[in-house]
Amino acid sequence: MYGNEDSSPSAPSAPSRYDLLVVGSANADLVVGVERRPGPGETVLGTDLVVHPGGKGANQAVAAARLGARTALLARVGDDAHGRLLRASQQEAGVDTGGVLVGGAPTGVALITVDPSGDNSIVVSPGANARLTPDDVRAAGPLFASARVVSVQLEIPLDTVAETARALGPGARLVLNPSPPAPLPGEVLAACDPLVVNEHEARSILGDGAGDTPEAWARGLTALGPRSVVITLGAEGALVSDSRTGEAVRVPSPRVAALDTTGAGDAFTAALAWRLGLGEELTEAAAFAVRVGAAAVTKEGAQASFPTAEEVSAL
Repeated sequence: MYGNEDSSPSAPSAPSRYDLLVVGSANADLVVGVERRPGPGETVLGTDLVVHPGGKGANQAVAAARLGARTALLARVGDDAHGRLLRASQQEAGVDTGGVLVGGAPTGVALITVDPSGDNSIVVSPGANARLTPDDVRAAGPLFASARVVSVQLEIPLDTVAETARALGPGARLVLNPSPPAPLPGEVLAACDPLVVNEHEARSILGDGAGDTPEAWARGLTALGPRSVVITLGAEGALVSDSRTGEAVRVPSPRVAALDTTGAGDAFTAALAWRLGLGEELTEAAAFAVRVGAAAVTKEGAQASFPTAEEVSAL
């Protein structure tokens, strides 16, 4: 289907059932190091340009596949060099790319400048990500019918996210990371099992009166309608809250020397979704996911840092 602007997802290839279907964004990350970021009207010289495959959807698919999950990706890229890079990175990781649509706009890119302290400035051009439509989701029925868990984020249009929630197969589970944060329809919130947020996302969704503790955020988020909530807490691990039991449980993280946190949240969410698809309870799945996130921060980069199951076991 490469190069066909009207291409639709093909029927799933063997194996006929996926542990995880990721619906989301695929970006090329264009990174330049600078001594300092330019002011208005100013030009500064930077290092050589480095291009990395990225985007929250593509990151999650690679992270899950590297752990051993049978993974498929539904996304849209451009008919260009960046699109070829993204498709190749997925295929190298073992992701089924039958649902990666090509055309309609240039591949999404993130333009990133990084100063010596590690602070960065990012401008994102969504490109083809903004052209992933509800019709694309409906056309991907065979993928949804073959997925135990579907993971989605908010770097694609919100109406496409809503259609993803409606497209779940019988018994399938929806994992949603609302990044970047945006108001969510009630039908989407009600389908989340779990809603996965970090502190910034929790505070953004809850607004004033969010409270000062993860337990307070969990109560506030659960009241919005999701079946369960997971709040990532960085080096402190995660907090798991299930609306069916009313319990909130802290899940500690192993202590590691953090080198780069880029993509760690995507690795966590992918691992969590995969283990839920294997039938683990939410707390058990979160305990594995925090180990994956911890392993990811010990290496530089996003997709390049995602661990294998053996590397997670070695922590």
